[in-house]
Amino acid sequence: MFNRRKFIKVSTLSAGLLALDKTSMADALPSQSNKPANLPIVISTWDFGIAANADAWKVLSKGGKALDAVEQGVWVPEADEKNQSVGYGGLPDRDGKVTLDACIMDELGNCGAVLALEHIKHPISVARKVMEKTPHVMLAGDGALQFALEQGFKKENLLTPSSEKAWKEWLKIAKYEPVMNIENKLYDKAAPQKLPGNQYNHDTIGMLAIDAKGNISGACTTSGMAYKLHGRIGDSPIIGAGLFVDNEVGGATSTGVGEEVVRNVGSFLVVELMRQGYTPEAACKEAVMRIIKKKPETAKNIQVGFLAINKKGEYGAYAIQQGFSYAVCNAEKQDLLIKGKSYY
Repeated sequence: MFNRRKFIKVSTLSAGLLALDKTSMADALPSQSNKPANLPIVISTWDFGIAANADAWKVLSKGGKALDAVEQGVWVPEADEKNQSVGYGGLPDRDGKVTLDACIMDELGNCGAVLALEHIKHPISVARKVMEKTPHVMLAGDGALQFALEQGFKKENLLTPSSEKAWKEWLKIAKYEPVMNIENKLYDKAAPQKLPGNQYNHDTIGMLAIDAKGNISGACTTSGMAYKLHGRIGDSPIIGAGLFVDNEVGGATSTGVGEEVVRNVGSFLVVELMRQGYTPEAACKEAVMRIIKKKPETAKNIQVGFLAINKKGEYGAYAIQQGFSYAVCNAEKQDLLIKGKSYY
């Protein structure tokens, strides 16, 4: 008769054999990883993002942190005097002063920013120091410069001869007042090849990276709108506008006329839409549509673009006008340039 004691003994033995069988099967199967196959990865705005990505990849390909990668990556356009919209050599404000804006954000939600910083070639690194060495998120103007010098940064003249020449030419026709997207309008008749979005005319570089551990960081840096009012700040150094990272969801960055991005808290919006299940491209499109719906007439004459990546390493972009492109770099291809979709 199969009594209670025998039943317990047999059941225990069967459970043990089943557990052993599962263990043996697991050992026999190839190891599985939850990490997406396309990580690490770095993406950035515009065609000059290819060179920036290449330097970021030097960090990522060796197992480095996404935070270090984005900082090192955007150093490239910041130091490129031929790039007249980011860092050294950037077009000045209406008073002839080159003022720089930048922000950086890591996977833990730590962030730092500098606004209207003069005389420092790499504002992104000052922004990182703000994040790591102070209890603050933002430092501006003379205070940001003072802090940078205290941290050992070198004071330099950022106005190159070519940018100074362009500024003096602008003064001949300027009304000494800010005109939205003036750097684009200047080229309408004289040089149509320099209209928004092509190789001659960009602004911000925004960069997003996911490292081999799956952690996300981002950086955004610019010299801002050409011939702006002295002290004008766009979206680039504003966390939630020009850049936002949530390590559970993904990250987003923006480019174009910063005022409209700030009004819509654009990058934060894109990340929150991805949290709701939107793909990166769909989230960027919805953020663009918010701008268009609120100011349809204004939107016809300005450029705003968003770039995003989710936790899986999927990426996408969308802009108001044609011409926005973004660069992608991963183990498969390091110099991919993609034409972003647009409303117009």
